[in-house]
Amino acid sequence: MNPRRSKQLLVVPILASLVLAACGDDDKKSDPTTAPGGEAGALATICPETVTIQTDWMPEAEHGFLYQMVGEGYTIDADKAYVTGPLIDGAGTDTGVDIQIRSGGSAQGYQSVTSIMYQDDDILLGYVYTDEAIQNSATFPTVAIESGFEKNPQMIMWDPATYPDVKGIADLGTEGVKIRYFGGAAYMDFLTSTGVLSKDQVDGSYDGSASLFVTDEGKAAQQGFGSAEPYLYEKDLDSWMKPVAYEYINDIGWENYAESIATKPENITKYSDCFKALVPIIQQASVDYVNEPARTNAIILDAAGTFGEAFGWTYTQGAADFGVATIKADGLVANGTDGVMGSFDMDRVNGLIEKAIPVYTAQDSPPKDGLKAEDIVTNEFLDPTIKL
Repeated sequence: MNPRRSKQLLVVPILASLVLAACGDDDKKSDPTTAPGGEAGALATICPETVTIQTDWMPEAEHGFLYQMVGEGYTIDADKAYVTGPLIDGAGTDTGVDIQIRSGGSAQGYQSVTSIMYQDDDILLGYVYTDEAIQNSATFPTVAIESGFEKNPQMIMWDPATYPDVKGIADLGTEGVKIRYFGGAAYMDFLTSTGVLSKDQVDGSYDGSASLFVTDEGKAAQQGFGSAEPYLYEKDLDSWMKPVAYEYINDIGWENYAESIATKPENITKYSDCFKALVPIIQQASVDYVNEPARTNAIILDAAGTFGEAFGWTYTQGAADFGVATIKADGLVANGTDGVMGSFDMDRVNGLIEKAIPVYTAQDSPPKDGLKAEDIVTNEFLDPTIKL
């Protein structure tokens, strides 16, 4: 198994020293005549020649809405783990610019997306989870322009055969079950500080490997992604091959937008015209991918098969199919509370800010004074007619 978004909250302080030293609806999705765009070259004069997007991991279904925008004739750089091709809109039309999707995780030395964006001005956009944006708001701010995932896929999983009475994370706390997680995760400090879990039952030594879970025969719980690990453990992991149960972190109070498409604040003005045209294409790509993923999954599997092994990543058709089905069934990709694909609920973001400030302050990375939702997310570029 592999680390998943494991160290994103630990890398930006390292970057600080480096920088200082250096310086629609279903009918819409199925009818190309109503899909956003349709005009060849629509982004050519308003966006960079290559719209570069940094992801947080290797190619997988969770990134499907990005790969949905990759047109025919794409190329793969196996050494850098990049996929580059024509950026197409919901009608399949070439917008006149390229899209480059850069894989994260081991391909980037497990650096956070925020730190990578601040090191490389060629990167226009990147995945920045809301809690990461909160944490870095005072020193390396970002603004998300599309929510990506309505619900964070991150979860805590356990063996239902070992703990048949456990129905959720709170029950793990009541039962005193050891929980392995990547040390430094803010959500865990939130769960321990609010009494859902106790500090003496959580273990920050998890490294992404399945070995400890298997070796202790499921006596400990561990973190993971609900859209991936349940399939991998039951279908792909020869040493386990049994179901796991899980609950999403979002469902117990840490309501974090995941895979959000973010940029540095100065780009909001600089590329305003670009984002007004591009964000609706991203919205439509989310709708189209969860409804008709086959073409895009072929690209994801091609990329994973080309460079995944070199970076310790394997991905299968079964995993991709499970990922899409779970993403849709569990509402991980869904319309926002206003019914719009990709929108942010400002009250929800402000609620997470309120919960996160004491956590990050205790971790010696206090957020910006007076931080509010509008500082880190915006709905200004969304097309309100695009929805699932």
